[in-house]
Amino acid sequence: MIRFFRLALLALLAVSVSSLANAAEWQEGTHYNRLDNPVRTSSDSGVEVAEIFWYGCPHCYNFKPLVENWEANAPEYVNFVKIPAALGRSWEPHAYAFYALEAMGQREKVHDALFDALAGERRPLNTPEALADFVAQHGVDREEFLKNYKSFGVNARVQKAQSKIRGARVTGTPTMLVNGKYTVTASMAGSHEAVLEVVDYLVAKERGEVE
Repeated sequence: MIRFFRLALLALLAVSVSSLANAAEWQEGTHYNRLDNPVRTSSDSGVEVAEIFWYGCPHCYNFKPLVENWEANAPEYVNFVKIPAALGRSWEPHAYAFYALEAMGQREKVHDALFDALAGERRPLNTPEALADFVAQHGVDREEFLKNYKSFGVNARVQKAQSKIRGARVTGTPTMLVNGKYTVTASMAGSHEAVLEVVDYLVAKERGEVE
C-alpha cells in the first residue's frame, strides 16, 4: 500500500513538472497573442474562455470533442462561452441560427447535428428556410425558429458577437479567446491539444498563479 501511494505521488509530481515545463515554453507572440485593446467579457467575475467557431469549419469539427472534454473538466471559476463567427457572408446564417436556437432554449438539442450536417456532410444549409427545415427534423418548431431568426434580439446578439470578434482581430476558426485579452489558435500553439494547454496557462496567468 505504501509503495502504491509512493508511485502515485511520483506520477503526480511528474505531471506537475511536465505542466510547469510546458508553461515555461508558452511565449507571447509565438504560441498566443495578447490584444493591444482587450474586448469586453460577458461577466465581471471568473475567467472567461470563449471558443470562436463556425458550424461549417472542419477544424472546429475536429476540435469539438477536445474542447467539450476540456469544458467538462474546467474549474468553476472558468466561464466558458461559444461565439459563432460570421467571417464571410456564407457563415452569417449559421450565426443567426445559433442565437435563434439559444433564444428558444433549443441550442443543445441540435448543436451536434448542425456540426455533423455542415462540417461533416457539407450540406447546403445556407438560408433561413433550409435551416428551419433542418432543425424541424430534430424536434424544433419551424415557425418559431424563423420568427427568432429574424428577430431584433437575435440580430443584436449576432452584431455584438461579430463586433467582439473584430475587436479580438480573429481571422479564422477555431480561435480561443481568454478573458478578452489573449487569442490562441492551433497554428500558433502547434496542435489542437496544445491550444488547450496554452488556454490553461493563460487562465492561470489571469488568476495570478503564473507569470
